[in-house]
Amino acid sequence: MTARLTLRIDLPNGTRLGPGKAQLLANIVEHGSIRAAGAAMGMSYRRAWLLADEINRMFQEPSIITRHGGKSGGGAELTPFGERLLSCCRRMDEESRCAVESDLAWVEGALDMAYRPHGAADVDGDD
Repeated sequence: MTARLTLRIDLPNGTRLGPGKAQLLANIVEHGSIRAAGAAMGMSYRRAWLLADEINRMFQEPSIITRHGGKSGGGAELTPFGERLLSCCRRMDEESRCAVESDLAWVEGALDMAYRPHGAADVDGDD
C-alpha cells in the first residue's frame, strides 16, 4: 500500500463533501440507480438513499433525480448541476494530488515501516 491523499471539504453550512459522496455520484452515472450505485460501494440501499438525499439537500440545486419504476423501470441520474459537481470533485481531487505529490512521497519515504500503532489494521489493505 502506498500513501494516499483523501480530500474532504467541510462546507460552511455544516455539511461535508468527500470521496464517498463523489463516488456515489460517479456510481449513479455508471449504474443508473441509487440502489446499484450503493451496492457497488458495499452499502445498503437505505444508506445510499440517505446519502443521495443529503447530497441533494446540501446545495441550492439538486444533484440527483430519480424516476419511479413501471414499464420503463426506475432509476436515477445526475442533474446538470450534479454533473458539474462531480466534475468539480474530480478536478479538485486530481489537482490536490498533483500539488502534494512530491511532499507525500517524501513523507512516505521517511516512514518507519516496522512501527505499528496499537490496534492499527494491517497495512496490506484489510482495513
